[in-house]
Amino acid sequence: MLVACWSAKGGAGTTVVAAALAALLARSAPGGAVLADLGGDTPALVGLAEPIGLGLADWLAAGSGVGAPALAEVEVPLCDGLTLLPRGCGALGPPARAEVLAAVLADDPRPIVVDCGVLGAGADKPCPVCDGDLALRVASCASLSLLVLRPCYLAVRRAVAVPVRPSGLVLVREPGRSLTADDIEQVLGAPVRAEIDIEPAVARAVDAGTFLHRLPSSLVRALHAAA
Repeated sequence: MLVACWSAKGGAGTTVVAAALAALLARSAPGGAVLADLGGDTPALVGLAEPIGLGLADWLAAGSGVGAPALAEVEVPLCDGLTLLPRGCGALGPPARAEVLAAVLADDPRPIVVDCGVLGAGADKPCPVCDGDLALRVASCASLSLLVLRPCYLAVRRAVAVPVRPSGLVLVREPGRSLTADDIEQVLGAPVRAEIDIEPAVARAVDAGTFLHRLPSSLVRALHAAA
């Protein structure tokens, strides 16, 4: 199973959702799970020093001469059956390699969650051609494409403009917002699979470096439906 998590606007919590979802799948899958980082923020979230070393960018840059075994060699153990495919250094490209990457990841017997970062006009990426196109294509190839967003007008507007249709939504709820889950489902044409409340427990777990080892119970409950 290949799951892509992405957003159309920064600050939605995509990396938190992707990491938590991958950790939950690792607990239930016999062979563990993999978290693939195209967004580049995962090391900071899980408390790893940067740079980690070779990663997805290096594998992509190597071209057709390398395959799945070489990709497995850059995996970094995290915890409880979960490993990380780090982003690596340099641009993610060329975009034509996206389908190859998606196929290699989909062929892995383990569940793989890809943090695709921000897609579309809201993306802050170093290489507008390579990084954005490649992450977008991976998201479109995934068996489950999850859009992570907050219920704000700008986020929904940007999501509509992204040329990827999500198969599910992860709604990060904020107090005071007027848009409801039903409103967002109607606009984006996809079901809300999980609703997450913004709460201090998540921030404390990240700050303490215990996020993956002690997932906040509220986050676990919310994401079980998405997993």
